[in-house]
Amino acid sequence: MVYKAALNYARTGARSRIQGIKLFIHGGYMKNILSVATATCLWLVFVAPVHATSGNVAAGQAKAGICAGCHGADGNGGADPTWPKLAGQDPDYIAKQLTDFKSGARKDPIMSGMAAPLSATDMKNLGAYFASLKAKPGAALDAQLAKQGQKIFRGGNAKMGVSACMSCHGPSGHGIPPRFPKVSGQNTAYTQKQLLAFKAGNRANDGETMTRTAFRMSEQEIKAVAEYMSGLH
Repeated sequence: MVYKAALNYARTGARSRIQGIKLFIHGGYMKNILSVATATCLWLVFVAPVHATSGNVAAGQAKAGICAGCHGADGNGGADPTWPKLAGQDPDYIAKQLTDFKSGARKDPIMSGMAAPLSATDMKNLGAYFASLKAKPGAALDAQLAKQGQKIFRGGNAKMGVSACMSCHGPSGHGIPPRFPKVSGQNTAYTQKQLLAFKAGNRANDGETMTRTAFRMSEQEIKAVAEYMSGLH
């Protein structure tokens, strides 16, 4: 319901969008979900300016050889499940993360070194290349845990003020480009690791939307959501 309501705002002009978001915040939807993060998502998607990038797939492929060791030759992940799948991810999101690794806004000892020599054009090209790869569907291994995660993903936790994950990432987890990444089929261990990093404040390169959301989630909820999203496709 929230996702459909959000899409309706996209069809209006900028003034109507702002008024619509105010109504969303003060109206019944917000009372049901208690979602400041959802309102932030709506603002970013429908009001804040977007600067989309375009890259060269062939040039990105030429640069991506070294990436295969961790992310797989086809972009669907390597041996360590805490390394993310990149195949089919939004190209602008990938470029943004590489930019943040290079600047230090997002910290990882391996990726900081990998991103250091890359130019902005290289980052766009790599984003375009990985986005062009076909993502393989994942599968949740723990059905009971995934069921718990489904409740959070689709309905949030009103008591704790946690938004439904789908309000920013879409009902199928495919994201709302370029602001919010694809999360469907992602490695459970990687998703859990990132949510815990947001919760602890060790990762904060997303405008604080995920930092605030993850902070309100219990570790059990994080584990459950990560398990559920791994099977979305």
